[in-house]
Amino acid sequence: MTSHFNVPVEVETFYIAAQSDPSSDRYVFAYTITIRNLSEESVQLLRRYWLISDANGKQTEVEGDGVVGEQPNLAPGSSYRYTSGAVLETPVGTMQGHYEMATSQHERFKTDIPLFRLAMPNILN
Repeated sequence: MTSHFNVPVEVETFYIAAQSDPSSDRYVFAYTITIRNLSEESVQLLRRYWLISDANGKQTEVEGDGVVGEQPNLAPGSSYRYTSGAVLETPVGTMQGHYEMATSQHERFKTDIPLFRLAMPNILN
């Protein structure tokens, strides 16, 4: 799989206090991903892979088809945004991974999802 396609991924994270229960080691986070197609041809997101780590060193791998039930097509210059979530047993953790993409010519490549932090507000200085 090649990776000469310019498909950057941006992430925003949010702590969801209303769904979290720290006394039960349940910390709920949402993240909004924006995928931009800066390449000169259309691409489709086929699969996702996540590595989710909490502060206790517990790691969870998640993979599957598409994101939020979709396998979006991105025309050159367009972007796709979605929001999903993760539940951790600690107030701080990280996520990273990649998307498996394909061009209209069925050339497959991976685009990295940079490591990002999930953190309860005011837990880190």
